[in-house]
Parts: sequence; structure tokens; C-alpha cells
Amino acid sequence: MGFFDFLKSKKIEDRFAISLDIGTEFVKALIFEVEKDKAKVLGVGRYRQKLSDMQGGMVTDISGVIQNCQAAIEIAGKQAKIIPRQVIVGIAGELVKGMTTRIKYIRENSKINISMPELKEVISKVQKVAFDKARSVLAWETGRSEIDVKLVNAAVVDVKIDGYKVTNPLGFQGKEIEVGVYSAFAPIVHLGALQTIAEALDLDLLSVVAEPYAVARCLANATTSDFSAIFIDMGGGTSDIALVRQGGLEGTKMFALGGRAFTKRLAEVFYLSFGEAEEVKLNYSTGKMQEQAKIAKVKQALFSDCQVWLSAVELTLEEFGEELLPTKILLCGGGSSLPDIAQVLENSSWYANLPFPKKPQILFIKPTDVTSVVDTTGKLKQLQDVTPMALANLAISLVGQETIFDSILSKLINSVKT
Repeated sequence: MGFFDFLKSKKIEDRFAISLDIGTEFVKALIFEVEKDKAKVLGVGRYRQKLSDMQGGMVTDISGVIQNCQAAIEIAGKQAKIIPRQVIVGIAGELVKGMTTRIKYIRENSKINISMPELKEVISKVQKVAFDKARSVLAWETGRSEIDVKLVNAAVVDVKIDGYKVTNPLGFQGKEIEVGVYSAFAPIVHLGALQTIAEALDLDLLSVVAEPYAVARCLANATTSDFSAIFIDMGGGTSDIALVRQGGLEGTKMFALGGRAFTKRLAEVFYLSFGEAEEVKLNYSTGKMQEQAKIAKVKQALFSDCQVWLSAVELTLEEFGEELLPTKILLCGGGSSLPDIAQVLENSSWYANLPFPKKPQILFIKPTDVTSVVDTTGKLKQLQDVTPMALANLAISLVGQETIFDSILSKLINSVKT
């Protein structure tokens, strides 16, 4: 029996879990223990994917990804001295559609307290509207009218009673209930691949979560009424964007352009293998490259791809509508460590074509900003570590007690899936 099998055969208490970020470039695994309202990271594992394993955030070789996930978990397990059975997995890719749907419900008798059955009915209506919309969008984008869509994850983002925002509407009286529910949908082929991976690893799947949703909820103040921001998580194969207004998540969008495209460009320009080009990119990004002529050549090689990426960001933000956009842009993900990304956002006038009230401020989310996740390993220091930490943050409530909304939506998710 190997080390991986030995650790998994031990009886593990429910407070331990794995956060698994299956990225295009790396599989990242965190093993953590939930203590009260914190996730204490005990082990960190990273394992590089082959070029054929993932494309644009989507699994293209299930057996290859399973091996990579097992290797990453094994590395984390050796450090943590434990491998739990519970896992939360992130999902990304162009065909993952996340949106917040709101409906207003007029009550017949405003003087009766809001009950659980009434609240379930309202949220169920929201889910049906969101499901139909997501299926329509995916059918249009893929050209397949009968695409099989499944609900990935859902969460109540805000509730208002007669215009007054509440955290738990049960017991309140009022005439009008407005509920906003964030729902993420994906084609069954994409979601099924992740479920197959979890089964092959013999892990209990706590949840599959849209990664931009996780990132948008990783900061302590992200749900407060005075918080508004645009989150951009730039990975190896995709860039994920989440829009938060006044603490409410408006929606998430993704496009298939990430750090791998820049590595391929450097490979072409410098006549290098992909691995050698990746090394050049990392040296350039971390400031280890000293030769000014080479720095200038790298910057010139990446210029056109940065402009394409910026255009994709602009087009994606246009899809959120004409309402004013937040003036704070928060970057994370390994791809955002490329200095040209922040520079192109800061130094061009791209924002003038969008409903920004003023020039947006460009900031980075650092691992230390995810205060609900405590790193005891000292290994979570990079921008690419934010996403698996964000997944661990969401798992805190899943490993522990269910909230009122989690309980309602877990039943709704099963009904929508069938």
C-alpha cells in the first residue's frame, strides 16, 4: 500500500477537506482543517499539467488530469500528514455561465410572516428563469439547440423586503420580496469530467464551484453594501471576470485567453520549446531577467497579445450592460503576474468606451488578503494561490453547518439537475 492509499484509509473527521483547483497549467491542491470560521491550510501541492491535458480551462484528457490531481494531493498529503475524503473542486472555461437573476414577488397578505415554504417558492422561480436563460445563451454560442446544461452551484446574493435589505427574510412581514440568486451552469460534458475525476480519486465531492464566484467571495468585506469591484482571475487557459456591486454579485463571465497564449508567443519569437519559453516568461515576470535588450524584445513580443487580451476584457465588461461599473479592478491568478497585464490596464484609455465614472484603479489580491484562510505552511505566496484559497473559503460553510440558504438551494439544485 502506497503513502497516498495509506493516508486515505485512515478515519478522517469531517472538519478536514481538500480544495482542488484544476487549472490549465497546474493542478493546485490545498488540504485544510476547518476551525470555527477559518480554514487552516496544512498542506499545499502543485503539479504541472501536460499541454494535452487541458485546453481553455476544460479537461481534454481525463486520465492525464486524474494522475496530475493525485500527484498534487499526494504532495499536499505528505506535508499535512493526512488526506481527507471531502473535496471542493473549481470549474472554469468559456462555457461556464454565471449570472445573478432577480425577481420581485408581491405577497397577497403583507401582514403575515414570511415562511420557509413561501421563500422556497420564490427561490425556485428564480432558478427556473436562470436555467432557461443559461441554456438559451449556451445554445446560441455553441450552435446546438439541445445542449444539456447542468446547474453547477447557486447562492442567494441578496434579499430585499419592501426595498429593505435583510440577511434572513424568515419572520419578516412586507408586501414585496426581491430575491437575487447567483447561478452557474455548465454543459454536462464539462461537469461530468470533474465528477469522474473525483470518483476516480475516491473522494466525496462537497461541491463543484464556479471559480470566479469563489474569487469574488474570498475577501472579508466582499458582501458588505459598500463594496463594489471587478475581479479578474487570469489563469493559464482562461480569464474569469466577476462583477460585484454594493456587495451583490451581478454575474461572472469567462473567455479562453490566459497565460499559456503568452508563453506560446515567446516560444515562437525566441524559437524555444514551451517549457523553455515558460521559463523566460517567469524570469521576465519576476524581475530576474537583467539584459535590457532581451527585456525589450520580450515586451515587444507580448504587446499584440496584451492588446487582444485587453479587447476581450472590454468586450466581456460590455456584456454586463450600461449601468456604471465599479472603479476598482482586482487581479489574481498566475497569468496576472505578467507585468504587462497591469500596465495595459493602467496605461491605455480602454475604459473610456465603457460606463466607468472615472479611470479604474488596478490592484492585486494577495494570498494574505484571504483572511478566512490561514496558511500554516508558508507556501501560499503567489497570485496563483488565491483561487484554491478562495475555494477553501467557500468550503468552510460546506464542511461545517448548513446555512438557511445553503439548505434551501441544495434541494433546488437536485430538482433543477433532474
